Amino acid sequence: MGINQAIYVASEAVLALQSKFREKTAQVGVMGMGYVGLPLALLFARRGFRATGFDIDSAKVEKLQRGESYISHIPGSTIAEQLAQKHFRATCDFAALREMDALLICVPTPLDYHREPDLSFVRDTVEAITPHLRRGQLVVLESTTYPGTTEEVVLPILERSGLRCSVLPYATDGCTLQAEECGETDFLLAFSPEREDPGNKQFQTHQIPKVIGGVNASSALAAQALYGQAFERTLLVSSTRAAEMTKILENTYRCVNIALVNELKLLCLRMGIDIWEVIEAAKTKPFGFTPFYPGPGLGGHCIPIDPFYLTWKAREYEFPTRFIELAGEINSAMPEHVVAAVAEVLNQRKQCMQDAKILVLGVAYKKDIDDLRESPSLRIIELLQARGARVGYHDPYFPRLHKMRKYDLGLVAVEPTAQALEGFDAVVIATDHSSYDYPFIVRHARLVVDTRNATRDVREHREKIVRC
Repeated sequence: MGINQAIYVASEAVLALQSKFREKTAQVGVMGMGYVGLPLALLFARRGFRATGFDIDSAKVEKLQRGESYISHIPGSTIAEQLAQKHFRATCDFAALREMDALLICVPTPLDYHREPDLSFVRDTVEAITPHLRRGQLVVLESTTYPGTTEEVVLPILERSGLRCSVLPYATDGCTLQAEECGETDFLLAFSPEREDPGNKQFQTHQIPKVIGGVNASSALAAQALYGQAFERTLLVSSTRAAEMTKILENTYRCVNIALVNELKLLCLRMGIDIWEVIEAAKTKPFGFTPFYPGPGLGGHCIPIDPFYLTWKAREYEFPTRFIELAGEINSAMPEHVVAAVAEVLNQRKQCMQDAKILVLGVAYKKDIDDLRESPSLRIIELLQARGARVGYHDPYFPRLHKMRKYDLGLVAVEPTAQALEGFDAVVIATDHSSYDYPFIVRHARLVVDTRNATRDVREHREKIVRC
């Protein structure tokens, strides 16, 4: 029997929930108002749902309630508009979780100091939900994690509430489902990986297909009914594990290919070949090649972290992921390469790193965003300081560097004026923000170490430029 007929006969509660999603009378709660959670909550608000953003950071909540934004690519006017229409609100009061029909978890999943998964944010959030969990609610984990997390970590915590959710197999062709049994379930549980790309103007949140996997057919269909109201396309997979692995594959693919071009860059430097020219030539092939670009290291919450979630889980199955681990080693070593290149070029000018004045331009992990997570620039600054350099930095999005999870640099931004640039022994372009005037920088700097090929169009004073 097709699953659509079976599920509706077996579970009137699921049918009722789907109806609320279609009619947009459901309340949607989003846990975590960061780079993933806030855009998602606002998307549901714009689609006509009543969306509530939950966060433990009272400062964030107060800003949101005033219609202010703390993420550069989300204007405050968007928040204020949804507040005025009463489609969005933010709160620290987790008692309101019981009012929600759907709870979407968008919290960080970092690595700990031993490069092993740190699921403390996920666990804490799920434990906060459990006392307020009620029958008929849909819970969806969006945080990137290793395959098995939803079933092995999230589900047991939620079931401490006394409510149950059966794990039952089903099959799917991506749109429809088939299942031999539907089972009785008190609440619904699914995994749908976030696919945000901060700063990407080509694809907005709703345009990126939403992959969905449920612990059972009822959960998968309910999640599809919800996300189908906000996203242009939904894609069902056969389990939460398959959905979790999908996101890990996406980011591991990028990690491995970036490692490849980073290694080729190092080889090309020795061979006197311009890797950027080579990539531009190779990408003219209309099939069989996807361009990836080298840089000073990997940043952001996904690519530097997610592959290590998979390698950690693979050890449970006694499976060595040597290819992935090698890619991680190459990418992690790129900041050391940048610092070594700076030391070498200073040495060629008969100057040592000790007491050299170095200006690092850009601390965001990629251009034109206000995101510091896992930024290689921070590691570069730390390594330069360890070698005795006197380091300054500038980034249009960060006037000062506050204490972070891994870094406490305590620096205040230096404006890259002509006089300031002339006062540094070397300028390192670590993030190629569009707002920088690269001809101006090259003209006034004594030496420019370019890790991003940002100076490719600068024609004058090219003798000052070292690309690494």
